[in-house]
Amino acid sequence: MAGKKQFDMDAALDAAMIQFWRAGYADTSVDDLSRATGLNRSSIYSSLGDKDTLFLRCLDRYAARYGDQYDAALSCAASEPLAAVRAFFEVTLERIADPELPDGCLIAQSAMAIPVLSPAVAAHAKEALGFQRSRLRAALTAGRWAAQDTEAFAEHTAAVNQSLAVMSRAGASPAQLRAVVGVTVEALSHALRAAERG
Repeated sequence: MAGKKQFDMDAALDAAMIQFWRAGYADTSVDDLSRATGLNRSSIYSSLGDKDTLFLRCLDRYAARYGDQYDAALSCAASEPLAAVRAFFEVTLERIADPELPDGCLIAQSAMAIPVLSPAVAAHAKEALGFQRSRLRAALTAGRWAAQDTEAFAEHTAAVNQSLAVMSRAGASPAQLRAVVGVTVEALSHALRAAERG
């Protein structure tokens, strides 16, 4: 339409997501979002919503993008649970190693910021974190694990995955991160062998 500035919604949401990811919710202002997206404040409010609404959209966008990758990685869990968990961690390690992306994880960052988030945003962050545990639980269940083992390893693997994001943001090297993953995969391998013997 003449006189109306057109913009790419996907590009604007990606730019806002990167801004929140890099600086965190609390340290991102609407002016920061304006600079990141190239939109003025009124355009942000009219097209993308207020800061909370935009953050929730970005969190959902992030969760969907990486959630699809995690689902693909875990798709072989029924027949190859160990390979599935390795592939799951590889999604995280590849994201961390990508120089185009900020360090860490938007969901992990949001979970750590829960005390300063509004109740609605905090609930959404908890829900996003819960999806990862549910995804792992479903994959390990498909691998025919005992219920208590499935629960314990789903919790442990999700916790390790989030810790990789925190460690990377604190400057851990790729070798250090891979060493952490190696310990977890080795523990899972021992548990699988014990389950097969038992």
